[in-house]
Amino acid sequence: MSDKQVSTRTRILIGGVAAVAVTAGVVGVVASTADSTEPGTTSPVVADAAEGNLQQSTHLTVAAATKAAQAALDAARQENQRVSVAVVDRDGNTIVVLRGDGAGPQSFDSAREKAFTAVSWNAPTSKLVERLSSAPQLADIPGTLFLAGGAPVVAKGAPVAGIGVAGAPSGDQDEKFAQAGAAVLGR
Repeated sequence: MSDKQVSTRTRILIGGVAAVAVTAGVVGVVASTADSTEPGTTSPVVADAAEGNLQQSTHLTVAAATKAAQAALDAARQENQRVSVAVVDRDGNTIVVLRGDGAGPQSFDSAREKAFTAVSWNAPTSKLVERLSSAPQLADIPGTLFLAGGAPVVAKGAPVAGIGVAGAPSGDQDEKFAQAGAAVLGR
């Protein structure tokens, strides 16, 4: 036999062994992650809805959040105000942010924080500003902004979203625009 034939055979043999090892490894991984029905193994626990262990929550769709944000931005534009509008879900996660033409750089974050604050306390942020005099530590909560301009959105008596507007010369204007955004969801 020549060196070339031994070398080719050796390479084929090594390739075959490698293929078997890889296949066995894949099968082993798949088998170890599959549901096991052997005695003594655990299976997923299913919560009993009849026992009151589950609660259903309501969330705005992206389309509804965009509609509300656009309505707030349009209300501001009608008064020649350059603002940003943010809509967050019940958990404070941002759904949509619209930065109006010419809105200041600070307005983006401020709008989001006002929306988060409004949904967190289920109250317009103008009302929450009044609470700061008796509880100034509220302002230390990360992600909140206690300035007028945030409005909660409520469904079935519970907050489902917050709309925040920032950039107008006064918080009262910001809040009026946020309320205009929330109002389109009630129609």
